[in-house]
Order: sequence, then C-alpha cells, then structure tokens
Amino acid sequence: MSEQIKLIANNKKAYHDYFIEEKYEAGVVLHGTEVKSMRMGKCSIKEAFIRIENGEIFAYGMHVSPYEKGNIFNREPLRVKKLLMHRSEINKLTGKIAEKGYTLVPLQVYFKDGRAKVEIGLAKGKKLYDKRQDIAKKDQRREAEKELKIKMRG
Repeated sequence: MSEQIKLIANNKKAYHDYFIEEKYEAGVVLHGTEVKSMRMGKCSIKEAFIRIENGEIFAYGMHVSPYEKGNIFNREPLRVKKLLMHRSEINKLTGKIAEKGYTLVPLQVYFKDGRAKVEIGLAKGKKLYDKRQDIAKKDQRREAEKELKIKMRG
C-alpha cells in the first residue's frame, strides 16, 4: 500500500527568508467546499503563518479560493484554519518558539491518502547578508553549470 501525495501549494519564499531546521506534518480542518477547491489546486500559502494559541495550532493567511459551484456553502477564503497535530508535538513546538528567533512557517500543502496536510517548518529568520550569500551561491552554481555545458558541446 503506497502513500499517494498530490502537491497543491508550495512556499518557495519560506526557504529564501528562513533557515528551516525541522519539518512537521499537520492535518488541516476544512469545511464544505474548501476541500473541492483545494483538490482543484486553488490554494496559496505565500503570505501564511502559523501560531499556537491555548495549546491549539492555527494557520493564518492560508488562502483557499471559493469553489465556483459552491454558492452559499463557500467560506471566507482567508478564514483561520485549525491544524491537527499530536499534543506532544504542539508542546514541543511551543517550547521551541519560546526561544528567540524561532517561528513556524507553512512549507507546502498537499493531499496524502485523501487527507489535506500542511508541512510546517520550524524556522529561524535569515539576515540580509545570509540571503545575499544564498543568491551568490546560486549564481556560482548556475555559472558552473553553464561552463560545463559549453565544455560538453566543444
């Protein structure tokens, strides 16, 4: 029995703005037509962030577009969505976030065996010089690949 994973939304900006130290998986509580909308790939987590409140974990700014055929059953696109995790994991994350500089960021949204899931990253913010270093490394790698292609042809 293999796990079927269908990627819906990816947050590339998170890898640019943060150092991702640990990754966790959480279920998403969806209502009515939100599931159909997500199955069609209408979800964005670019501006999303995650908070822990009263021992529960919530995703803010996760945009699920209204389903076209949903009429009155559609929900607010930017509704705060509750995430499902084990109590021990939430407690562990609460302790980590209490440390200076840590935050929770959604990395990707996907369906796994028919259930909507969010991959959460325990992240530490990058400084401007860290971002510049990453960009310089990418440029170097790109240049090296370009030179390699030219040598292969020649």
